[in-house]
Amino acid sequence: MSDILDRVTGEQDFIKKLLAKVPGFKGYIQRGDRRMSDKLLRDKVADEFETHYQRISGLQRDLISQGELGYIDDLEASVLKIRQFIDRVRTASYGYAGIFDAIKIKEEELDDAYKYDYALLAMSDEVGSAVDNVETSIGTEGLDAAIRHLRSVSQQCVDAFNKRSEVLKGIAGES
Repeated sequence: MSDILDRVTGEQDFIKKLLAKVPGFKGYIQRGDRRMSDKLLRDKVADEFETHYQRISGLQRDLISQGELGYIDDLEASVLKIRQFIDRVRTASYGYAGIFDAIKIKEEELDDAYKYDYALLAMSDEVGSAVDNVETSIGTEGLDAAIRHLRSVSQQCVDAFNKRSEVLKGIAGES
């Protein structure tokens, strides 16, 4: 997980990164906008991963139609992880309003939350590449490795969301 964060936590402004990735995102600057901003961001993340989920499901159908049933269970593990991630992102409580309205949050703590939010968005590109790799590996000897990589990246998504939740709970608990 820290590898993912390390990749996105350089010397860049996370607010600008989020604004670039999420059209209409206003940030968490004004107290009244936090709830809507959080929902907008989570919807954007979930929508991007929904696209990956649909693609993976399509690949499963392709493998079934080609008689490659041996790969279905392996690919299903990735499908379940991505679905779990999407569901958690979509159904998470609006943490930024509920947590941050009642407490005084320090700027560096808010930056930590931004880092995780951006990491979740950045992971969409990794998952997309892993799905592309599975798709191009169908019918080759590299399919097993491509599916293993997709499964690993899918688990990293779930782990990243769990870590984000821990950070937000930690911020709320410190106040």
